Amino acid sequence: MSESAGPGPAMVVAGPTASGKSHLAVALAARFGGEVINADSMQVYRDLHVLTARPGAAETARVPHHLYGVAASDEAGSAGRWLEMARAVAAEVWGRGGLPVFCGGTGLYLKVLMEGIAPVPDVPAGAVAAAGDIYDDIGGAAFADRLRAVDPEAAARLNAGDRQRLVRAYSVATETGRTLAEWQAGQSTEPGLAARFLTIRLMPDRAELYARIEARLDAMVGAGALDEVAALAAQGLAAELPVMKSLGVPEFLGHLAGDVSLDDAVAKAKQATRNFAKRQSTWFRHQLRPDLAIDGFGDAAAALDAAAAATEAFLAAG
Repeated sequence: MSESAGPGPAMVVAGPTASGKSHLAVALAARFGGEVINADSMQVYRDLHVLTARPGAAETARVPHHLYGVAASDEAGSAGRWLEMARAVAAEVWGRGGLPVFCGGTGLYLKVLMEGIAPVPDVPAGAVAAAGDIYDDIGGAAFADRLRAVDPEAAARLNAGDRQRLVRAYSVATETGRTLAEWQAGQSTEPGLAARFLTIRLMPDRAELYARIEARLDAMVGAGALDEVAALAAQGLAAELPVMKSLGVPEFLGHLAGDVSLDDAVAKAKQATRNFAKRQSTWFRHQLRPDLAIDGFGDAAAALDAAAAATEAFLAAG
């Protein structure tokens, strides 16, 4: 189906990290002629294969995968940029007669996909760089005070150490004369992608999820996570880039610098990932209205049976 023929069918498989959503998305794509499209903000980076649990060779050989490992580590990325790529890929999948299956745990990406995006204009790179230089020169607290003069709401909401968001808020306000909140008030009422969506949300038991997270972190270390982080460190990237804040990266950088033992680094990475999964679960519980809610893991037979039945009914209704 081509995009010009009208809204095509698309699926969203969402859930917290380690919930088995990739397994379920691949199984559904294989059964229904689908192609998996990444909706995880860290899995877009090509240098983080192990630590972001990107699909492996077996999964990518089974069905086509898109938007995994497509960005360089020095790219900041954004929901808007991802949405542009996602639209283009979905149109290609429909053109082949396939079913786009969006899979990921980045709530913002899924939100803009299904609900649209605020029309915040692009700010010239030079203006952003100049704002960043000011931040570096005067420090976070003083920069927040300066931001308060042009965007008091953002200054009150953001932490002084959040360089990326402070700089963005400042550059938007000074370049456009409007604050981010003012731009976002013009949120589109149209979805980011013109599609009929079937949304499946995984929400496994928290204790079981945490156990999987810990086992997966141990497996990542065995699979070369430290080497991956060492290669990332060798690039000399700015600390505020998103890739440098990915789960496990700050902790393993600390170990590689000799600041903490490997055991302590792994323990801290596990705690950070558990905290992240809790935040994801809270967001999905309150912000995402699924067509099918599965209170378990996506690699369970019962989950696949329920999801397959819902998909069959969804496609038949179209």
